[in-house]
Amino acid sequence: MNKRILKFEIDLDFVLIAITSSLKDYRLCYYINKQPGFNFTRQPDLALDLHHNNQPVLFNIYNHYWEASETDFYFIANRGSDGLLIPEMRGIDYFLMIKNYIDPQDLEDIITMLNKIPDVVAAVKIDPKKIKSRENLLF
Repeated sequence: MNKRILKFEIDLDFVLIAITSSLKDYRLCYYINKQPGFNFTRQPDLALDLHHNNQPVLFNIYNHYWEASETDFYFIANRGSDGLLIPEMRGIDYFLMIKNYIDPQDLEDIITMLNKIPDVVAAVKIDPKKIKSRENLLF
């Protein structure tokens, strides 16, 4: 009998920026919203079942939508109510997920803008395919 192997690959069609900062999430979003073209609003907490029990872990999440390019921006806290969104990246405080197309120059401008915000230690683009627990970013 022949065996057939099904290869399953997760489609990670987004850009991810890792942000390290001592600021609270609402304060950092305030600074981002002061920039032209951004208006992040708080969304209901992102609930993920990370521990495979009945209690979901809640993460603060903010959303902004660029209508011109139909691009969604999600600002997500890495530290939740009872765990980390991406456990292998303990030093990262927040993630900025950009879904849909973004111009490379716009992406560089966003990273530069984030690095100029007071109390932001670093904002860098990371490859989601290299993250071990990348399934947590699919929502």
